[in-house]
Amino acid sequence: MMNFMALYPILFGIIGRYVLPSIADSSGFSIERFSDLILVILTLMTPYIYGALIAFSILDDRDDNILTSIRVTPLSVHQFLSFRLIVSFVLSFVACIYIMWFSNVGDLSFSSMVAISFLVSLSAPATGLFINAVSGNKIEGFAVMKGAGIILVFPIVALFFIDKKELFFSFAPGFWPAKAISSLIRGEGILLLSYYWYYFIGLAYVIILNIAAYKIFLEKTKI
Repeated sequence: MMNFMALYPILFGIIGRYVLPSIADSSGFSIERFSDLILVILTLMTPYIYGALIAFSILDDRDDNILTSIRVTPLSVHQFLSFRLIVSFVLSFVACIYIMWFSNVGDLSFSSMVAISFLVSLSAPATGLFINAVSGNKIEGFAVMKGAGIILVFPIVALFFIDKKELFFSFAPGFWPAKAISSLIRGEGILLLSYYWYYFIGLAYVIILNIAAYKIFLEKTKI
């Protein structure tokens, strides 16, 4: 799992920096025209993958009754879970920064990359918790993971709307960072809201989702 986590962002960074320009040169595809779309796809996949991996790690612990065994140790279940979730966030955060920086798509400042990566990566713990909240074992978790992946489509589709119709997709956690990225690349005054509105609404929304997912998970597992 750790090997995959280490190699995954390197692979996506290479795709953004070398593979896509090669395809663009041979086909006439304009990277500049769709730079926000490309960057959103590369970035939003990252917390979902890390969240799914942490979800399966927790499902393994549940199958092995580790969460029950921890109750008799000085380490509380909440501390144990918090460590897992923080790891998923930190790894996703570092990976997102690397992918955005190395792919060199969109010409964002480094401070913007850090801010966007922070916002995007907060969905990694929520993904892991959500998969565990609705799954009783790894087989169910795999099915939920595949089904939940469709939610990544909505922020991507939303990039093609710049009026109130875009809010139809705002239930997806990735909508807000996707639009924040698009506003930075396209410039202010083109989209429905400004970068700061997208960013801070998205920040509040993903924090609420994490809290709700954690409470649902605790209720589901009776911890």
